[in-house]
Amino acid sequence: MLDGRRVTTRAQWFDQRRPELKALFEHYMYGPIPPKPAQVAIKSLGEHHDFLDGKATLKLITLATDSGNAPRIDLMLVVPNERRGPAPVFLAMDFCGNHALTFDSRVPLARSWLGTHCKGCPQNIATEAARGSQVVDWPLAEIVRRGYALATFYSGDVDPDRSEVSTGLYAWLAGGDPARNNPTNRGTIAAWAWGFHRCVDYLVTDRDIDPHRIASLGHSRNGKTALLAAAFDERIAMVFPHQAGCGGTAPSRGKVGESVQAINERFPHWFNAEFKKFNDAPERLPFDQNCLVALCAPRPILFSAAQGDQWANPAGQYQVLQAADSVYRLLGVQGINEGMENVAGSAARGSGSPPVGKLVGGRLGYYLREGKHGMTADDWQIFLDFADKQWGKLQNR
Repeated sequence: MLDGRRVTTRAQWFDQRRPELKALFEHYMYGPIPPKPAQVAIKSLGEHHDFLDGKATLKLITLATDSGNAPRIDLMLVVPNERRGPAPVFLAMDFCGNHALTFDSRVPLARSWLGTHCKGCPQNIATEAARGSQVVDWPLAEIVRRGYALATFYSGDVDPDRSEVSTGLYAWLAGGDPARNNPTNRGTIAAWAWGFHRCVDYLVTDRDIDPHRIASLGHSRNGKTALLAAAFDERIAMVFPHQAGCGGTAPSRGKVGESVQAINERFPHWFNAEFKKFNDAPERLPFDQNCLVALCAPRPILFSAAQGDQWANPAGQYQVLQAADSVYRLLGVQGINEGMENVAGSAARGSGSPPVGKLVGGRLGYYLREGKHGMTADDWQIFLDFADKQWGKLQNR
């Protein structure tokens, strides 16, 4: 506890320490996740059973989260056609719109502002040239073949990734008052987590989806968001924060790679104003990212990292899992240390990282590959393997 008392029981963890940690993260780092809107209008834009050569159904849904200029989230849902029951689903936030994940012209181009780093988006607007631009990194057919559904939405539909202005959730909440829409104190990652939660609101009502097997997933800043979303919403049953680094899966007190000061100066809109007070002394924070992981306990989490992505501090990410392990053990499940007696080297002794190319751990999993920062089709194979391990080999494929 913050007052120094040790947590020794399950009840104490859930009733006292967990609420305390959630309040600390909202106050000192991410800002509060906005409340659920009073009304959400769900509109189907189409349902196509011939997707992926008839192997999947493509559902296109718009979630109008309230009236006026409230965010409208376009959700793309791909569900296996050959299954024995509701499908488990990966819910992922993407960088450049759902249209970038497939060449299928029935998927509408994103309506929101897009960064010019997104292919085919000059003047921050999606064009037909953007369609399918990231298809190689999202192996839809393989995800479906393995028995999983995929739901994706674009971060900009919730709030644009812009340091100078919000034209999304925070603009709506501000009601046109600029004083209530301060970029350096708005916490865009918290806004994106709110977007995850609104998509979960829909997914738990879809009869084709197993409401008890929803996994949040994201790469880099989207991975930070996937972890925060799960920490604050127990309907999310598994988490895949891929290469999420500082402000996500790496320790704020880490001495390798991106620092609290560096991330706050480069992306002042991601976190709240309080977090910037720790730029020069992150050790003063009353928590570190192991506490965010612990908020998800006893649910499974996979940290996946790359050896050439030292900016994201892969070794530090493994240390975060080790520091969260005690909460998983308190709750009666194996965390990162499951099976570590068979892992040679410094990782088994509690320092360093496990061998490259080996998925290790229990409910807390870790995977380090060669290469650099990025999400690839090969990474998806690890995501799917970890999901199979946690949820059991799916029998509906």
